[in-house]
Parts: sequence; structure tokens; C-alpha cells
Amino acid sequence: MQNTIGNTLDIDSALNDAFSFLKDPNNLLNIGGGIVAVGAGVASGITGSIIVLILTLYFLASLRSMKAVTYRFLPAYRREGFAQVLEEITQAVGRYVVGQVGLALVNGVLSFIFLSIIGAPFPPLLALLAFIGSMIPLVGTLSASIVNSALCLFVSPVTALIAIIYYLIYMQLEAYVLSPRIMNKAVAVPGALVVIAAFGGGALGGILGALVAIPVAASIIIIVQKVVFPSQDSKVVPENKLGDAETAAVGTSAAAK
Repeated sequence: MQNTIGNTLDIDSALNDAFSFLKDPNNLLNIGGGIVAVGAGVASGITGSIIVLILTLYFLASLRSMKAVTYRFLPAYRREGFAQVLEEITQAVGRYVVGQVGLALVNGVLSFIFLSIIGAPFPPLLALLAFIGSMIPLVGTLSASIVNSALCLFVSPVTALIAIIYYLIYMQLEAYVLSPRIMNKAVAVPGALVVIAAFGGGALGGILGALVAIPVAASIIIIVQKVVFPSQDSKVVPENKLGDAETAAVGTSAAAK
């Protein structure tokens, strides 16, 4: 091997350095600790994912009974209105999830078609990566686009450049055209409010804030429409005038007696 590679690398010296490194117990402990830490992180991630999945299934299975118990904490005359508002909020959250999956599906299908046309490596795998990335608001699509464009470098720099241009255009369309329209249909939130909620939630709470921003905005709109507006519409006479009228009526009744 030394004769093959010439004087570019001294193999004997490299082997001696490697053996010296492995003979040091501290180095072995560091390597073992790193391997254990990586293994623990992977195991923790897998365990956490399984727990979240199981809890999600349990919540879905017992959601109806949980709602029924929640209603019992309210006075009987308010349960019907509260149940209606809660049902609409739950449906809005469900429609938001469906809308997000729809956005991801659009990105995945378009990525597969485009990457197949330009001859990118493993278009189905890259399309799946684009689909998964679009499920994460704000940074998901960007991260998947960077990875897909970088993998296109294995074909040629020109292919990678074409992929970068495509994803730059798509991200603008998704942020300002597709996402507002789909979310407006899904959760009945105005398009401008969708953009504001997504960016505001991301600025305040990061990925988690962006993830819950649109459902929270939809829930607030439902509460305002179903609770605040009807309460305000029922107040035909100002409260101070209503109090004066009641006082006058009581005085008139007393005088008549």
C-alpha cells in the first residue's frame, strides 16, 4: 500500500499514532462515553416517539368521554353553548392538520416531478424528505429544500443550482399563496391573518409556536364569533341607562302603591 500511494501518507506513522491513541485509557473512556451518549439519545428519541404515538391514540379514543366530563364542570344552562364552541374549535384544529398534510403533499408531489425531470438522485426519497419537511412550519420546507439541493450536487453543480432556484420560487408560492389559501379554506382564517399568525408564533415560540399559531388564531376567532359578539349584540341598552330605567320603574311602582 505504501508503494501504491507513494510518499503522500506515511502508513507506518499513521498506524503507530492510532495504536498510541487506543492504548490511552482516557481516550477509550471518551470514545465509549460518546458512543453511550449517542445511543442514549437515539433510544430516548425512539422511546419519546412511541410514547407520543400511544398517548395520541389514547386521547383520540377517549376524546368524547373527556369532553363529556369537561361539560359537567359547567352549569347545566351553559353546557350546550360551551359544547358547541368546543366542538367547532376541535374541528378547526382537525382541519388545520388536514390542511398542513395537504401542503406537504403538494410539496412532495411537485418535488418528485421536478427532481425526476432534472435527473436528481433518488427522486422518491427526496420527495419524501420534502413531504416530511413541509409538516414543520417555517423552517421545515427550508431545511428540506437545502438538503435536497445539496444532494443534487452529486449529479452536477448545474443541477443543484436549478434545484435551488426551483425551491426558492416554491417557498415564496407556499408562504404567500398556497398556505394562506389552503388554511383559509381549512380553518376559516383570513389569508393575511394566517401569514401574521405563523410568523408571529414562530417569533414568539419557535417551531412549536408556529405549529400552534394558526389553530390558536382559529380558536380565538370562533370564541369571538360565538361568545363575544352575541354577548355584545344582546346589550341593546347601555348598562347605566338600564339601571336608571329599573330604578325609575321601582319608584313609580312604589308611588302607585
